[in-house]
Amino acid sequence: MSRLQAVFWDVDGTLADTEMGGHRVAYNRAFAELGVDWHWDQGLYAELLTIPGGTARMQRYAQRRSVLLTPDRLKRLREAKQRHYLALIRSGAVQWRPGVLRLLKELQQAGVQQWIVTSSGLASVQALLDGLHGFSTGPFRGWVTADDVRCSKPDPEPYQLGLRRSGVDPNAAIALEDSAQGLRSARAAGLRCLLTPSPWDPELPAEGGAATAVVDHFGADTPCRVHVGPPCEGGQVTLKYLEMLLDLEQG
Repeated sequence: MSRLQAVFWDVDGTLADTEMGGHRVAYNRAFAELGVDWHWDQGLYAELLTIPGGTARMQRYAQRRSVLLTPDRLKRLREAKQRHYLALIRSGAVQWRPGVLRLLKELQQAGVQQWIVTSSGLASVQALLDGLHGFSTGPFRGWVTADDVRCSKPDPEPYQLGLRRSGVDPNAAIALEDSAQGLRSARAAGLRCLLTPSPWDPELPAEGGAATAVVDHFGADTPCRVHVGPPCEGGQVTLKYLEMLLDLEQG
């Protein structure tokens, strides 16, 4: 069996359920605070999630509404949104996805490099990691955020940068994702990808077959269900299971 050297974690929807009860609520609070007449309900926000990155999301929505969003106003919206997002994390509104904390600890104890690769900005990532505890020392060797790249997912640049920084061969690493955009990015960078699908991604049903494996979650008190890929012993995604995926042929 191949030896896993690195795992690249997506953040929103993969590490934690951040979108609907976290980011979306924070955007709406920022809009209200700054007098912007927008409200993103769940249906609209699910549609906007196909646009990677919060800044691009607000800019594209402003164009749709024929609203001029100046750089200063955009900056103030981002800052207000980040403040409200941090408050939501501190309130307990955002939690690890099932099995994530267990898998993070197992990989850390085994000495596997763990990296974050996300379309979110660094401030959002730091807020999440500061708010979600469970480690005496952080499990992540580093991160690639929207602040580090010119092109966000589905472009391969984020994962290509993660591979360069880790020094790991793509055949010894795996990406953990929840979206069609993330899956395309990982595969274009030559990585195998374990997918835990987001229910908010309208593109995913057509894209999911490109994943090395698809599970509904990583396995906790309730065993995970495997939709694509080899059976998962004990109903939990483990280091052993991830190494099994490395031995599967790339599609």
